[in-house]
Amino acid sequence: MSPKIFLAAAVLVIVAGIVAIDQREALAGDFGGASGYKVLEPIRHGNLTVFPVVTGKSYATGEFLTLDEGLRSGDVVVTEAGTVQGLVRRHPMPTVRYDGAQVNRLVLVNNSKRPLLLLAGEIVSGGKQDRVIGKDRIIPAESDPVDLSVFCVEPGRWVATSEHFGASEAMYGSTVGGPTHAPMAMMAQPSVRAKAMGDKDQGEVWAEVRKQKAAVSESVEVAGAAPAVADEISRTSSYAKVNENEEVRRQVDAVAKPIEENYQSLIRQLRDRNAVGVVVAVNGRIIWADIFASTDLLQKYWPKLVRSYASEAVVTRAKDVEVSVNRAQAFLEDMEGRRETTESEPGVYRHTEVNGDGFKAFSLRSLLPKTGFEVHVAKMAE
Repeated sequence: MSPKIFLAAAVLVIVAGIVAIDQREALAGDFGGASGYKVLEPIRHGNLTVFPVVTGKSYATGEFLTLDEGLRSGDVVVTEAGTVQGLVRRHPMPTVRYDGAQVNRLVLVNNSKRPLLLLAGEIVSGGKQDRVIGKDRIIPAESDPVDLSVFCVEPGRWVATSEHFGASEAMYGSTVGGPTHAPMAMMAQPSVRAKAMGDKDQGEVWAEVRKQKAAVSESVEVAGAAPAVADEISRTSSYAKVNENEEVRRQVDAVAKPIEENYQSLIRQLRDRNAVGVVVAVNGRIIWADIFASTDLLQKYWPKLVRSYASEAVVTRAKDVEVSVNRAQAFLEDMEGRRETTESEPGVYRHTEVNGDGFKAFSLRSLLPKTGFEVHVAKMAE
């Protein structure tokens, strides 16, 4: 082999090795990597345990609009597909025709000048049925109508209560520091969220909603509520309305408030260490993790996230068992999967799902200008 050919071959091998390393690093970056996150000592209340998570690097996320902010300002409109025609912007290119309402389809318009962040598990109430967002995604600023992948969490109703979708009353007054009337889209509890994100099956979502509604009804009975309260819950078709019940809210608050307040205080103390998320355990079993790109983003989602975790704890009947920091750290670091699927909208976002042994993990990476980082990572135990 001539020296020139040998040199060229060597360069190709080196380049191929660099590409392979870059690909592995990119995948590790999508899910934090072994050295990306550190789990701290937990906050416990009853059978709910929350481990704060810090990271070595945080990102500027102030440009992102949350669904709560968008609904509150009116800049974000969510509607049934058949009522979206008047919201289409005037472009020279042909626009998509929306013919009618469908169970697993909603349409969203982002009129804000900021990109919108949607999280799987967020619930919008109204229309013909309440729906839960099925996948994390980013909606560009000043968007035309965008199809949303959603699942119904209100089996039995198909009659419009409103033209546009809004937030749930279950989230009013839930923030620390006193009552507030700022609307907030409810976050489904992990067991319901998992059916939408992981199984992606409407029947499974409905089955889980019915299961959790029965568990809530039993919980209020055990707590000594009047029989009429349990009867009202059993007759309510809406998952969100069940959680708006006064007795249910009282039980969830009893678990959520102490942890919400403690962690809010901890976030302020840990801001310099970039507190960005949590690992969650119920009855000593780790069930979930939510990690964000910044402390600011975590703070925006924290009030409804902690209520979703508390909702899971309220209906879980088992003896309390403590779980260690080491187990929580191991859960967060194990991201090696058997199968990986990726969806992307060029220049906007990339969504990656990894199926591993006993877990599913989801990463949303922003591809917008001046970003290129993970906005949110979720991991569920199976």
